Amino acid sequence: MPLKSPEPVFTAHLFPELLEGLLNLLSGLTSVNWAEPIPRKSWSVKDVALHLLGGDVGVLSRHRNGCITSGKGIHNYEELVSFLKTQNDTWIESTRRLSPRLLCDLLRFTGEQVSAYVQSVDPNTLVDPVSWAGPDAAPAWFGIAREYTERWHHQQHIREAVARRGYTTARYLKPALATFMRALPRTCQDVRAQDGRTVCVTISGDAGDTWLLVRERNRWGLYVGDLYRADAEVTIPQEIAWKLFTKWFPKQEALMQSKIQGDQSLALRVFEMIAVIA
Repeated sequence: MPLKSPEPVFTAHLFPELLEGLLNLLSGLTSVNWAEPIPRKSWSVKDVALHLLGGDVGVLSRHRNGCITSGKGIHNYEELVSFLKTQNDTWIESTRRLSPRLLCDLLRFTGEQVSAYVQSVDPNTLVDPVSWAGPDAAPAWFGIAREYTERWHHQQHIREAVARRGYTTARYLKPALATFMRALPRTCQDVRAQDGRTVCVTISGDAGDTWLLVRERNRWGLYVGDLYRADAEVTIPQEIAWKLFTKWFPKQEALMQSKIQGDQSLALRVFEMIAVIA
């Protein structure tokens, strides 16, 4: 059976919907809600909202306006992670003085511009790499999808902290999962295997799909579809998968709620996948 490459994940049209959902959510929070801690994270609800504002500022300044004033001299992924962690912490510490009302006003101001910008970009233009997927230049649709997943999963953080229903229908979760799965080849890049070895990863649920990781010409390639028999098979529930891939769910707990068959060394590597800068 011929292998089928994954389709592009187009998400620009979803940015306005996420923004309105976020602003409607934040505008109804109490002072107690703003201070709620995010489960299993060190940030509060307000900290996450500030982080989202910083993300907007970065997209508009760096990508739309071409203003690159920091991050020069980074030579590898580990240095990038360290730099971004420091940048994020500094930004949040510096902006905590913002009132919730002003923060919401600024999020609307920047969010509407980000929505307009991502919808104006040619999705097939090559842009900067999506670092957690690999070092190669990426098509713009992938960079936009990465930004979508940032806004989506951080809004999920806030919604869980304040016990509000999340954006977990297939309309929003399916493109997030399809984007996250692009991290799988990089996750397994140092796993040596003979050409033809395969790992089948199924995310169960209406937002899920089945992906194949195939060893070919001494590298791993990502495809969609199923095989009669793969060397390793992994099935993860969709509500667990996105949390695992964003470091919001412990690996050992995910293993207990998932199904593994075949080559354990190949299958277990799937649970190391991270589709955020971390």
